[in-house]
Amino acid sequence: MAKQNTKQGDERLENVEEALSKTELWIEEHQKTLWIILIALLIIAFGIFGITKYKQKRNEKASALIFKAEQYFEKEQYDNALNGDGNNVGFLDIVKQYGSTKTGKLAAYYAGISYLKQGNYNEAINYLKKYTTDDEVLAPMALGAIGDCYLELGDQQNAVSYYNKAASKNATSFTSPMFLVKEGMTYEIMGNYAKALEAYKTLKKNFPMSNEAFEISKNIANMEEKMKH
Repeated sequence: MAKQNTKQGDERLENVEEALSKTELWIEEHQKTLWIILIALLIIAFGIFGITKYKQKRNEKASALIFKAEQYFEKEQYDNALNGDGNNVGFLDIVKQYGSTKTGKLAAYYAGISYLKQGNYNEAINYLKKYTTDDEVLAPMALGAIGDCYLELGDQQNAVSYYNKAASKNATSFTSPMFLVKEGMTYEIMGNYAKALEAYKTLKKNFPMSNEAFEISKNIANMEEKMKH
């Protein structure tokens, strides 16, 4: 029995040695290719690291610049917020110089809302569409603001489309009910009571504890009554 175990052990050892020899031979034959792959991977890794650091520095610069513009925005001084005050840049310059950074995209959101407040709806849409991040609150707010712009421009179809996107984006009881109400009311303006009813019922079903849900039963009853005629 001991001899049999020894024989089996020797066979395993031979198999391992054979496998190692084949591996060593393969490595030797493909050594040049392996070095090329290794160098390529190192270049990619350093490249990604460099790009990340570069983006980080640009975002830090943008963050230092946006503070004053945000103050003007909070004070509803939208001209200074957009264009700066001569000493400090505004949102438009930040978007132009740092639009690809996180802060640059935030500046685009602020610029869009500023234009919306000024009644410049086309420019508002242009800048709000540049805000492409997935912030839980601001992402749906940006889509909803685009809906507001289209509604003001008389484009009700695009308005309800963006209100629906806003309600669906990161759906929460904080933003979704508000945009479902706007979607429903816009459908009412369009005379599409069935779609308005659908929006109101979605609000009541999905966000029953929201403030908007406590009042929505009246809207539902009103739409059901109108659909009878």
